[in-house]
Amino acid sequence: MNTPVSRTGAEHRPDEPAVRIGALVPLSPPGWVEAGRHLLAGLELAVGEANEAGGIDGRPIELVVRDTAADPRKAAAAVDELAGLGVVAVAGEYHSVVARAAAARADALGLPFLCSSAVLDGLTEEPTDRVARLAPAQSHGWRLYADFLLGAGHRRIAVATQPSVYWASGIRILRDRLSARGGTVTELDAVALDPAALCDELVADGATALLLLVGFPEPAVSVVKSVRHDERLARMLIGAPAGQPEFADWAASLGGDGAAVPFLRYLPERLGPLGARVETALRGRLAGAPSFVAFEGYDTVVVLADLLRSHGPDRARIADSWPQVDVEGTRGRIRFSRTPGTGVWQWVWPPVQVVDRDPAGPDRFRVLHSG
Repeated sequence: MNTPVSRTGAEHRPDEPAVRIGALVPLSPPGWVEAGRHLLAGLELAVGEANEAGGIDGRPIELVVRDTAADPRKAAAAVDELAGLGVVAVAGEYHSVVARAAAARADALGLPFLCSSAVLDGLTEEPTDRVARLAPAQSHGWRLYADFLLGAGHRRIAVATQPSVYWASGIRILRDRLSARGGTVTELDAVALDPAALCDELVADGATALLLLVGFPEPAVSVVKSVRHDERLARMLIGAPAGQPEFADWAASLGGDGAAVPFLRYLPERLGPLGARVETALRGRLAGAPSFVAFEGYDTVVVLADLLRSHGPDRARIADSWPQVDVEGTRGRIRFSRTPGTGVWQWVWPPVQVVDRDPAGPDRFRVLHSG
């Protein structure tokens, strides 16, 4: 069992116990550590600001952080531990399969869970009132991505994939959307095929776009380099709907080869005053540009702090109050509703963009499609 990590952002007296919120974050491999770091930066920034503004009726918020390391069993055990530590809610997580395990355990314990970043539609096996989500459902974002591909003239799509509930779900969404408009999706096994063999399969298939539904850094980096340097595939579009190119590690690993790879990002084209202020603060914490995941972390605490101020630090009342949320976040007004196919309270919808890194300057992003 981990030693609790407390992130209050403010001092408090012993007679004013902190309001504890559990935070699930991937901070070690095989979790995506950079995504976890951004998520945590957003969570911590918002907690610090809430405490500077007086906390919850004078009581500071304390963030109790647990590293999930992209392990569903570790996440479920962390939820058990956090419940025992008296947290009023659990928040966070980036990896969809991990978030699903955390949601199931939180629901079983009667503990509210606000999922920050995971998008898998079926976040819970059965509908529940205890779980809410800020990130858009995968079906929403990936359909928009399919529309982008069709609009760009791509009808024959190949996907390099690995075994995963998340990737399999993505393939179904893409195939349904594309086939309804005359498109096709060919699956290429990135476990059985090395990058050179995968390139041969792409040539034989005649696909005009390859989507990376694989882990990062490997095999994603090797696949991108192989395709980029294969003269037979000079016109091949490489895409990564899951958002791998958002993070600095992508650019550091691939340089110019990592540009012009469209991905999904959950930001508006232009941030409002709150978003712009938070972006500046996050840049200071991260020593670089914040990803959309950092904004998701910040908005998570904005929602929970609003509920705690309105309804108090009571688990049952928090879980009953998702439909009453109406608060300004960094990316727009946040309200929750029930969305068919998700089983949880859902923000419908965060802004969704298809963007890529500009080949003329890979540190810049180009917005290619919005929805």
